[in-house]
Amino acid sequence: MKDRYEIILAGSGGQGLIVCGMMLGEAAILEGKNVVQTQSYGIASRGGFSKAEVIIDKEEIIYQQVIKPDMVLALTEEAMEIYASGYSDIPVFYDTTLLEAREGDNLYGFPFTEMARNLGHTGTANMIALGAMSAVTGLVKVASLESVIKKRFSGKVADMNIMALCSGVDLIAK
Repeated sequence: MKDRYEIILAGSGGQGLIVCGMMLGEAAILEGKNVVQTQSYGIASRGGFSKAEVIIDKEEIIYQQVIKPDMVLALTEEAMEIYASGYSDIPVFYDTTLLEAREGDNLYGFPFTEMARNLGHTGTANMIALGAMSAVTGLVKVASLESVIKKRFSGKVADMNIMALCSGVDLIAK
């Protein structure tokens, strides 16, 4: 596992990317790492372009913007074009339910939204993607993410998000 990760989560407002970035950061903090999480979204938070940037480092973080991402999650074609098209050497995760299929050794296309729908809640596609990203890169432990989910949510909502997270991990294990 690397000492530093710069991550971009990009798509459309309402896909849970900002929450996903916050939860990723909280999980890294639980593991004793330093974190910076920034967010940006257009004039309409639902449906407009949205992104979260997360930097995780064992050392102090001086600059709070991603300079060269170590991984990208793209949940819209626009996000894929902006952030993933120029990188052939980093993992790029994308939702094959929403985006055209692509080929490349660094591309990880999975039907996150379809899987979430099959679990009973399309709002968990972000958690499925986060589970897959963590399983591929080891950027944070799944147990840390589960702990954050339990702090942020309760009852059936927490269970649903943990199930989604584990579904993402299982995608990679297969």
